[in-house]
Amino acid sequence: MNMTTENKIRPFGNSHFVGYVKQIVPEYVAVHIPSSHLLSLYHHGGEKHHPGIVGTYVAIEGEEYGFIGRILELSLSEKERLILTEKSFETEDFHPVAKVEILISFNYFDVTQVNKGLDTFPHIGAKVYSCTAGFLQRYLLKFGLNDAEGSQKIFELGTLTADQGVEVKVAPQSLFGRHCAIVGTTGGGKSWTVAKFIEELIRNEGKAVLIDATGEYKTLDGDKIQPVVIGEDTHFHYSHLGISDLFYLLRPSDRVQRPKLMEAIRSLKMVRINKGANIKEKYKDGTEIKEAEIPVENGLLKKSGKNKKVHGNFYHKNIEQIESDNLNFDIKNLSRQIVEECIWDSERNGSPNNFGGQNDGDISFCTSLVSRVNNLTNTQNFQSIFGFDKESPGDKDLIKLLNEFLEDKNKRVLRISLDGVGFEYQAREILANAIGRHLHKKAREGEFKTKGSLIVFVDEAHQFMNKTIQDEYSPVQELNAFDLIAKETRKFGLFLCLATQMPRDIPLGTLSQIGTFIVHRLINKYDKEAIENACSVANRAVLAFLPVLGRGEAILLGVDFPMPISMRIKPPNVKPDSKTPPVIST
Repeated sequence: MNMTTENKIRPFGNSHFVGYVKQIVPEYVAVHIPSSHLLSLYHHGGEKHHPGIVGTYVAIEGEEYGFIGRILELSLSEKERLILTEKSFETEDFHPVAKVEILISFNYFDVTQVNKGLDTFPHIGAKVYSCTAGFLQRYLLKFGLNDAEGSQKIFELGTLTADQGVEVKVAPQSLFGRHCAIVGTTGGGKSWTVAKFIEELIRNEGKAVLIDATGEYKTLDGDKIQPVVIGEDTHFHYSHLGISDLFYLLRPSDRVQRPKLMEAIRSLKMVRINKGANIKEKYKDGTEIKEAEIPVENGLLKKSGKNKKVHGNFYHKNIEQIESDNLNFDIKNLSRQIVEECIWDSERNGSPNNFGGQNDGDISFCTSLVSRVNNLTNTQNFQSIFGFDKESPGDKDLIKLLNEFLEDKNKRVLRISLDGVGFEYQAREILANAIGRHLHKKAREGEFKTKGSLIVFVDEAHQFMNKTIQDEYSPVQELNAFDLIAKETRKFGLFLCLATQMPRDIPLGTLSQIGTFIVHRLINKYDKEAIENACSVANRAVLAFLPVLGRGEAILLGVDFPMPISMRIKPPNVKPDSKTPPVIST
């Protein structure tokens, strides 16, 4: 290899010289800087360099391998510190010491060979140089790319914080291939990052569903984005909910209410299967053949005084539909059917094979449950959200719109706004979880693997995750659809991107499945600990930078990124409506 080629490959040059390695420990290397003037801002080859800033990158010369590190700390010896004054700083020459964390090692002659683990260390006396923009960009472009996959899409996210001449461009496969989380306190730029991701996804012809918790992404517009507002443009029909969702909404509170509600659901499913007609069934009782009817009156299944075997035969013949986890029945009749279930197990003065008459005690116990059912199903707000006033889903059903979106090759983003969904009855959590459960089901059926991958963005994810319900008489019920997506659907082509200001409220099991973190400013120690516990590359040195990050600045961490990348996210072309209104209006 000739000298010209070698100089292009090797990132070292006298004009970028900073100092020498003087101490090596597993956690960092100490660098002796012969002159404080070497840390001054300078320009070279049209590039601006400022190696004296904590957080900037340096290159360390080795024999076969070189190293990229980041300055964690700069200090003076005790002797020089005591004589430091404003005048002496201008006239004297000091000899600072830099503490540098080694991030990766690289092969001089093979740009694709980057090692995250350190099999070797630099030697005492190794020269240290300020990293050039071109050299850093050369390696950043390789992060997350798989040469075996050929040409790949690229997300243009931003620039390095320490050197805005270095653009950060990464493959979407490395961002979302093992799921992604965007975290940061309020005002750190988290919403802008989500908007930037959506913008880049559209440019790269990806497909995503955005669950917009507060409606702040309503500014995103264009022929590639399909906005729907729950309660206005569409509803999520109650028949798509699970039985546990209904229990979550109604909170049956005692030993009588819970079984009566479950029996009422089964009965109304039998009415649905029966389609309102009287069904004749035959059954054997010894040698005698009898014929009887299952009575349905005004949409209700009548049990009082009716034969239990007829009911049992019909139930066992259709048990799979009746016990399925859905609400495929006419919910307007639920409160009246609960009353129908308040009967004695058998006739007291009649046949023991028949259901008994009305049980006034059970009716008294179920009065509050009936009231909650009527309140839920007859409230206009919940009718517009869950379609309680509609027996069937209809054209404005969200699941129908979602399925149409997935088939539409022109639409790239479906924005589902929950802005109009209230917090009563935990409706928001149940609704978001139901959407996630539907997507999880489609993924398990292989739809995204055959028709194209989907990314689901969940904004304000802490509102919808780690939610459970438990009462005195029922086991814990978890709203865990997104947790299941994180754990199970990567191989099925469904990827998750969570955005939250409180990562400590996200289940650790979910966070541990996240492969890529975009971490904006974090101050709370529990939030930082959550990131440290979930991300293997988030060591103490990385976490130390989080409280001082400015607006729009973030640290990119991930299994596909050999080293943490401190970057400034480019503002999206269309900014979300996340501006804080004035405290005092003018």
